[in-house]
Amino acid sequence: MAPRCWLWWHWLGWPRIRPPSASNSTNSGFYRHFSAQKNPQICVVGSGPAGFYTTQHLLKHHTQAHVDIYEKQLVPFGLVRFGVAPDHPEVKNVINTFTQTARSDRCAFRGNVVVGKDVTVPELQGAYHAVVLSYGAEDHQSLEIPGEELPGVCSARAFVGWYNGLPENRELAPDLSCDTAVILGQGNVALDVARILLTPHELLEKTDITEAALGVLRQSRVKTVWIVGRRGPLQVAFTIKELREMIHLPGTRSILDPADFLGLQDRIKEVPRPRKRLMELLLQTATEKPGAGTAGQALATRAWGLRFFRSPQQVLPSPDGRQAAGIRLAVTRLEGVGEATQAVPTGDTEDLPCGLVLSSVGYKSHPIDPSVPFDSKLGIIPNVEGRVVGVPGLYCSGWVKRGPTGVITTTMTDSFLTSQMLLQDLKAGLLPSGPRPGFAAIQALLSSVRPVSFSDWEKLDAEEVSRGQGAGKPREKLVDPHEMLRLLGH
Repeated sequence: MAPRCWLWWHWLGWPRIRPPSASNSTNSGFYRHFSAQKNPQICVVGSGPAGFYTTQHLLKHHTQAHVDIYEKQLVPFGLVRFGVAPDHPEVKNVINTFTQTARSDRCAFRGNVVVGKDVTVPELQGAYHAVVLSYGAEDHQSLEIPGEELPGVCSARAFVGWYNGLPENRELAPDLSCDTAVILGQGNVALDVARILLTPHELLEKTDITEAALGVLRQSRVKTVWIVGRRGPLQVAFTIKELREMIHLPGTRSILDPADFLGLQDRIKEVPRPRKRLMELLLQTATEKPGAGTAGQALATRAWGLRFFRSPQQVLPSPDGRQAAGIRLAVTRLEGVGEATQAVPTGDTEDLPCGLVLSSVGYKSHPIDPSVPFDSKLGIIPNVEGRVVGVPGLYCSGWVKRGPTGVITTTMTDSFLTSQMLLQDLKAGLLPSGPRPGFAAIQALLSSVRPVSFSDWEKLDAEEVSRGQGAGKPREKLVDPHEMLRLLGH
């Protein structure tokens, strides 16, 4: 069960929003006031964590609100389904909470509807009292270097989507016939991808990884994965849990250069405890004598390594120019202190041979509709605590609100705050008064689209679970939208 939003606000130091209590009649009245409102119709765009947490909070704190969740995919749950690694099933348990929200008689899932194409944001605003944009960061940051377009180069986002069954990535077919892969970026996604590339396939067979991806990974010849970052050990973006998983990955050994960690012991004394523990584990791994690890590491046939102070400069082509064969890295040094630390080129370069380059330098949101303001530099919708600047009645939550940072609990807190702002505006009479038609008006506009309901999803869910049982998997994901619609009789 998710922690109460009031507790999260208290931890975050946001005193201006106080929880209701028996001794606080004003706040109690805040919630009772909604009994005078007549069934507000609210629309949420996006069914990932931000969309569902926003919906959950709205339904909990307004007992007459109705929320329609629009989703471009045929299936719900966004990054929980398509972004969480298949060997991290515990992270996906939040789906149980989202399912309870979706089953509420005051909530409706509308899958297979592309907002901005099938229906516009102004059309949604005309049908609902309020619209919340929670569609996340659906694209990746490009490298913007020569050779990026070569076969053998792809985004980590697409690679993750491929092994997690995202329909748009099902035809990716990465070539894993090379010996060495390079991942650009040192965040958790980079470690997820490295781990999937190096995990023995018999361990992946019991996860919900797609059968197509598993078939390619079984034939993989990748033995070494380099995870490259522009800055140094102190600036890595991954967390200690993901690092431990890499260190203890069966059949693999780590390659860390002790020279990268010189002087680190003294510098980490003043950093916050979580970062200090991470640095201590990195330092221990880097300075461990060969053979001091587990017996499995001593006999390891695969390896992964962290390369610091390297920035991608060019993807190097094969002699015939038809395939990536390596990457040229600019050697960097750090300038500045603290958050202002920047990696600047030294003028030296290093060529690293590889047959696969995966870019994991960040996700980005895109504009959804010409009517919605968008900051293309920051990749967010301009907003104040979730209220879209200059557009009354329009809100945003999640990554499209604050950028692609944080974990699911961060998104939960963020979404609760957006919901609170919406409810405050409703109470203050800042949203349209009188009835709104909600989905009835939108359905009339969807002449060529058949929306998918949550009960439809539950039929597909049952089919996936059934298909997985024969192989000893929790599910075998459906990846073809045409097959999904056929199974639903559409």
